[in-house]
Amino acid sequence: MGKIATREAYGKALAMLGGENENIVVLDADLSKSTKTVDFKKLYADRFINMGIAEGNMMSVAAGLAAAGKLPFVSTFAMFAAGRGFEQIRNSIGYPHLNVKICATHAGLTVGEDGASHQSIEDIALMRTIPGMTVICPSDGKETEEAIKAVAELDGPCYVRLGRSAVGDINTSEDYKFEIGKAVTLREGKDAVVIATGIMVEAALEAYNILAEEGIKISVLNVHTIKPLDVEAIAAAAKNTGLVITAEEHSILGGLGGAVCEAVCENYPVPVFRVGIKDTFGESGKPAELLKAYGLTAEDIVKAVKKGLTIK
Repeated sequence: MGKIATREAYGKALAMLGGENENIVVLDADLSKSTKTVDFKKLYADRFINMGIAEGNMMSVAAGLAAAGKLPFVSTFAMFAAGRGFEQIRNSIGYPHLNVKICATHAGLTVGEDGASHQSIEDIALMRTIPGMTVICPSDGKETEEAIKAVAELDGPCYVRLGRSAVGDINTSEDYKFEIGKAVTLREGKDAVVIATGIMVEAALEAYNILAEEGIKISVLNVHTIKPLDVEAIAAAAKNTGLVITAEEHSILGGLGGAVCEAVCENYPVPVFRVGIKDTFGESGKPAELLKAYGLTAEDIVKAVKKGLTIK
């Protein structure tokens, strides 16, 4: 697919699905050019609704459409979807378990210059606490396309986390298969396992190469589904390596790191080191500079692995 932002892949996949399923209705909060739902709008304007800057209302309208038998896909920036729309997502979508797909873009620090007010670093934590909510964070364009197809077939509420910046191809294997709730093993090694999600999967693969040159062999597990979590795969990786590193463009509180710690603690306790955003807000800056400043690079994963090996 080439280097592409997951939000762009989402727009293309949604436009394709629109021709296959006439029940799909797309709602956007006046950000369709940024969220890429504009691709759907160009083809199916009669099934596209610009709700304006009223995210809570948008979630309630989506709930009504789902209750009427439609398949609503709802998009805005992650900060506004998970933040401003939380009450309506919880009570109007989650509680009645309605078939609404919330596809939130511009998540994490890589919103860049928009700064802390727009950098959603808590959305995974918020969404995974809602009973029955499926939470997905794809790592590249191909995985995003397959994820959107999969959630369209799944009956129930879903939250799909998408990014602004372009990412490289990761899931290039001919036998690649996306399955909700099933992690994908990208590399195998006995010294440690790096469990990553979203853009940090690419960083984990870079870390694998750096460590391999030093004779350290790690496994890399792509956990595209935060909920339901693939506890079986995580427990097996913990047992096989004895050391777990998590990597996410999200707060280490309540996100992938928190979910993995819960799973490891209950199933096969081993040391876990979390690479992610500490208990702090983001700031304005270029995406690459922010990832470095907040410790979200391949080098930071390498440091975490080496630190873990000292106590393993």
